[in-house]
Amino acid sequence: MARSLSNLIFKGIASYPSARSSRIVSGSLYHNGMKYSTDVPNDPDTHEDFRPTSKVDASGLSLKEVVEQDVKENPVMLYMKGVPEFPQCGFSSLAVRVLGAYNVPISARNILEDPELKSAVKAFSHWPTFPQIFIKGEFIGGSDIILNMHQSGELKEKLKGIASN
Repeated sequence: MARSLSNLIFKGIASYPSARSSRIVSGSLYHNGMKYSTDVPNDPDTHEDFRPTSKVDASGLSLKEVVEQDVKENPVMLYMKGVPEFPQCGFSSLAVRVLGAYNVPISARNILEDPELKSAVKAFSHWPTFPQIFIKGEFIGGSDIILNMHQSGELKEKLKGIASN
């Protein structure tokens, strides 16, 4: 009796149209009549308090100027995938670990949050890959270069005079 009742309930739920409807349309997932999206909403009905914002856009500076300012004002600037506390790729993780061995303050920007920033950094450094490391305003390179400099002792010399917090 219980088994036939559960089968009846299951069949009833399974026949309900929204229980079976899931589809993806242009970056949005429709499931059970609800729309889920990771796109930036351009819906005029969305209140501006709930629209995503970018600190870079709000600064009034061009992305090139933002990169120039970052490199100029931060003794160690790292453009990486993720953040130093949670790198999102092995190369970024390696760069953070190597620089962390010197106990210097690291300023970083997550290039995954803004594809336009990623392009601006590439144009600024003329370097195609990430992470990108700048020390005292000078472009150093990526994690492989920083690792080689660490192993040769050159990185220690380059970081001299940068006080830790």
